[in-house]
Amino acid sequence: MTPLNLPPFEIALRDSDAGTEVYDPLRRKWVALTPEEWVRQHFVNFLVADRGFPSVLMANEIGLKLNSMTRRCDTVVFDRSLHPLVIVEYKAPTVAVTQKVFDQIARYNMVLDAPLLVVSNGLRHYCCRFDRSAGTYAFLRDIPYWSAIAP
Repeated sequence: MTPLNLPPFEIALRDSDAGTEVYDPLRRKWVALTPEEWVRQHFVNFLVADRGFPSVLMANEIGLKLNSMTRRCDTVVFDRSLHPLVIVEYKAPTVAVTQKVFDQIARYNMVLDAPLLVVSNGLRHYCCRFDRSAGTYAFLRDIPYWSAIAP
């Protein structure tokens, strides 16, 4: 897999009849190792190990209804009251982070109303703060530490 702009860690891999799988500790199951999943596992590890996010307040592949269609958020981080705090959207390293990706996560946020949105392809990471009352986004310089955003 492609080296990422994220800290390396001991990732749990195994071979199965379906191909290589990676263990997702948030979902507590083995899933197919795709380029996007490679980014997800590294980014979740980064949030937990480097930024201090509590894994018990994180979930992968969260389903939601948007205009009567079912969609899935890649990762949602909840605050201690279990309200969405951060939505993270992942793309494979070969996929450029474009306005279309931000439009996608903004649509998810119409349902979840999280104040922070993050997009990463494993090489480039973007984080913005959403102000619902003003209807504006402000990009942050870096992915914040849990201690700086936890209510």
